[in-house]
Amino acid sequence: MNIIPHRKIESISAILLPFHMDGTPDYDSFLAHVDRTYAAGLSPAINMDTGYANLLTREQRLNILDLMPATANGRRFVAGAFVEGETGDLTSLYTRETDAIQRRGGTPIMFQSTALTSLSDNELVEVYKNVASTCEGLIAFELGKMFAPFGAIYSLEVFQELMQIPQIVGIKHSSLKREFEWQRLELRDKLRPDFKIYTGNDLAIDMVMYGSDYLLGLSTFAPDYFAKRDEYWQTGDPRFYELNDVLQYLGQFAFRTPTSAYKHSAAQFLKLRGWIEANEPHPNAPRRPNSDIEILQKILDQLVNGKW
Repeated sequence: MNIIPHRKIESISAILLPFHMDGTPDYDSFLAHVDRTYAAGLSPAINMDTGYANLLTREQRLNILDLMPATANGRRFVAGAFVEGETGDLTSLYTRETDAIQRRGGTPIMFQSTALTSLSDNELVEVYKNVASTCEGLIAFELGKMFAPFGAIYSLEVFQELMQIPQIVGIKHSSLKREFEWQRLELRDKLRPDFKIYTGNDLAIDMVMYGSDYLLGLSTFAPDYFAKRDEYWQTGDPRFYELNDVLQYLGQFAFRTPTSAYKHSAAQFLKLRGWIEANEPHPNAPRRPNSDIEILQKILDQLVNGKW
């Protein structure tokens, strides 16, 4: 793949849902982080894996969604359409969620589910077509099983079929494999250049150099530094590489096995930054050891003291 210099990167950041010490969601810190993300120039994505979508009840996801119209104030945001564990007609379930998101001004991203990824390729594509037909714009999602057991990485043939659905404006690709993402970029460039590939590869955030945009969990740790990095790429500033290296060091550490524990790493890091009150994850989520905090502090010091 060729490197594409001086490209404006479309940046979407999956927002961490912080928790109080008693295990209840910290909505004030959540909204403050949404505002902080907008201020940095990134679009927030809510009810994503980073926001514990798979551990929240539908009522909790709707409560979070209800907070967004006043906070977004007409600005773009993305929200997960999540139906895992529910029964019924799959198209109707997804359409119920995408409609709820669109009514509140958001762009839906269609989370995979066990029911969806268990379908044949033709049946799966048909569900996407039916759901997309009710949307102004829809983002598809490939999620590796290291993030969630109901996830799947599609074949290139299925990806091509999804890319040809006009209402699907892009896909978030979270395989953590450069090769798979490069294949999608190459196919995109041939068939539908306006289609967005949002990298979800927190272990290779330099995929933006090759034409990917991003929808990352890692960017919730430091939306301000991600915005700076993106600006450096657009302007050709060589500081892009040094800042990207530090952010990637953070990603390699936070997203080590078990990958899903990165959300606790995010809480630890945001607490160090003074941005949330407690460094607690969701009560049912995997945890990182307290010894991580010292390492995270050293990475934060590198960011704060860098000549950016």
